[in-house]
Amino acid sequence: MATENRTYIWQLSEWPQWRYDIGALATPLTEVAMAQGKLFGALSQLGLAVRERMEVDALTSDVLKTSAIEGEHFPPQSVRSSVARRLGVDAGAVVAADRNAEGVVDMVLDATARCTEPLSEQRLFAWHAALFPTGYSGLQRIQPGEWRKDEQGPMQVVSGRIGREKVHFEAPAADQLTREMAQFVDWANTDCNHHPMIKAGLAHLWFVTLHPFDDGNGRVARAVGDLFLARADASPQRYYSLAGQIQREREAYYQILEQTQQGGMDVTAWLQWFLRSVHLAVEHALAGVGISQQRNAYWSRFAHVALNARQQKALNRLFEDFEGKLTARKWAAITKTSADTALRDITALVDAGMLVRASAGGRSSAYEIPAEFR
Repeated sequence: MATENRTYIWQLSEWPQWRYDIGALATPLTEVAMAQGKLFGALSQLGLAVRERMEVDALTSDVLKTSAIEGEHFPPQSVRSSVARRLGVDAGAVVAADRNAEGVVDMVLDATARCTEPLSEQRLFAWHAALFPTGYSGLQRIQPGEWRKDEQGPMQVVSGRIGREKVHFEAPAADQLTREMAQFVDWANTDCNHHPMIKAGLAHLWFVTLHPFDDGNGRVARAVGDLFLARADASPQRYYSLAGQIQREREAYYQILEQTQQGGMDVTAWLQWFLRSVHLAVEHALAGVGISQQRNAYWSRFAHVALNARQQKALNRLFEDFEGKLTARKWAAITKTSADTALRDITALVDAGMLVRASAGGRSSAYEIPAEFR
């Protein structure tokens, strides 16, 4: 594969002496702190059960989204069940686990719940091995829990069709990794010269630039960043998902990485982008607090209504990321029942006031949660 002659930051004589304009980061740092204050203040007004559910939601999102960024998709209910089980939280019926998803859950929970413990090479190896329990990435055999060997050539980030690939980045050679990773791990555990939020952004960037594994580098880099974010928050409980925000702006994420990795050692632009993403992730979680409050008010109002399992399942879905309006056809698909049974379930909820007819249902009648609870 033909490559252009270019210099990457790890090839610079100053590497890895990070530079940034702290003045340019003062406002983003303040905005993150204010948003976090609002979030943790709002959470303090909620009951333990609601906070536990929000933590399950955030960690589930982290697992799903950090995988989706790399094009891997898992069943949401399976991931949620796995996260809840590990946290000891009741999340309803247990759903069969996906073996590969379980590995991502293990990594994400270890990074956050054990955030105060040192980051070591063996810990990174364990995370990587958890991501690839079969020893394969797709159809390709890899070596889980080891630094890459570059037996197939340099580690490159490429895009495009075969024969027309574009190289976006080339990582340090395999024979440099032992020294490079030792330096990174030492810095991770000892350097206190940076604001904790800034250190989280630098750790993410540093790890993904080294790209030390055959595959899974992005997912491990985001877990490394989450570990430092948890340290910055001084809390192992996670109520916001940075991976979720990155996935929402996936193209911008790759662009700023490419720009930074081909630039100089001044990484102010990357840190501005990183802090903005954390801010937006916290704001997204804050909006979720409002949804949780509405959900609690809804269930309190209708606590006297006896519901069957299908009704409970469908109503819970309405409070999640449900797209469009609810119809009898969608109800039947969600609950795996007949159209007639779906309509009877819905009609009973309309009569109880738990659902109302949507004003614009189209050809089929559509239903939604009453406006006061949305």
